[in-house]
Amino acid sequence: MAGALFKKDLEQQTGRTWEAWVKLLEEQGGRDCTYDQLARFLSEDAELDESWIPIVIGMYEQLLGRKPIGLTADAGYQIGVRRTVRASKETIWRYLTSGEGLKLWLGTIAPFPIAVGSAFVSEEGVSGKFGVVKSPEKLRMKWQRKDWENASTLQIYLLSSGAGKTTVAFHQEKLDDLYMREIMKRHWELAAETLLRELTAQEA
Repeated sequence: MAGALFKKDLEQQTGRTWEAWVKLLEEQGGRDCTYDQLARFLSEDAELDESWIPIVIGMYEQLLGRKPIGLTADAGYQIGVRRTVRASKETIWRYLTSGEGLKLWLGTIAPFPIAVGSAFVSEEGVSGKFGVVKSPEKLRMKWQRKDWENASTLQIYLLSSGAGKTTVAFHQEKLDDLYMREIMKRHWELAAETLLRELTAQEA
């Protein structure tokens, strides 16, 4: 349900607690409203920032027993982001495991052995341990931000796409709630775009 970080950030950025938003939606007959009706109310009457509207509605609908996007029975909330790069799997693997590439998925950290059982902690506080390392195809690890109570599972796949192209896939599961799913979706989209830009620049 609603995690501690969601509640803290929601109150700081909107001036209302999660409980206050739920009460407001209930008073507006939210249980009987469609998604569009809730969105219109939150935007026009409650003046909620557009970036928060889908998250608040999603969390509210989960509270009502409706299954939100990205929630699975076994892996909790999950997110997947993919980009196709004109480079070989070996080239991308070398970049991802270099000092510069590590910043995309771990943060600022000195190069270290990428091996099963190897633990890591970045300067930003991202910590974890590798469970699967299959060069140049797959990484699977426990991955946890310093402000999280629970660790997630992060997988990075490199998939041949033909014609000298490779699809890079970031897949993260066991996220606490819909809010953290959205935060990590943006995080991995930025990482994927940065990867695409850097490798394209190297090729040029």
